[in-house]
Amino acid sequence: AQRITSVGGASEMFDFGAVTYASAIKRRILGVKPSTLKKYGAVSSVTAAEMAFGIQREAKADFGVGITGIAGPGGGTAEKPVGLVYIALSDGKSTWVAKRQPAGRMKSREWHRHCAASKALDMVRRYLAGLPVDEA
Repeated sequence: AQRITSVGGASEMFDFGAVTYASAIKRRILGVKPSTLKKYGAVSSVTAAEMAFGIQREAKADFGVGITGIAGPGGGTAEKPVGLVYIALSDGKSTWVAKRQPAGRMKSREWHRHCAASKALDMVRRYLAGLPVDEA
């Protein structure tokens, strides 16, 4: 949202965004199922997909984006390390999910956030251009 709203005129096409760190807010605002959070956790492809669908539905928008991950520097585990991010795009009928899990040395929190936002924006660009969303 910050990357979009930093551009003048964004209000002509950007109506709604939500930062939902807490699982309770993911459930209440975006409609992420409690069973999804229990089975897969807040950082999962299923949660990202439900977030994207929920934001699209709540905003009554053409599409919605959901991003969930572990930006660090703490919070990672062996199963879900720092840098693991799921990015989803939903048009209300179909949902696409990308996974980012950079290998190598530790990157900064801002780096992870910037890369996730870049991937989300690229997914939107591909969707609007009629290109396959789930490639590259």
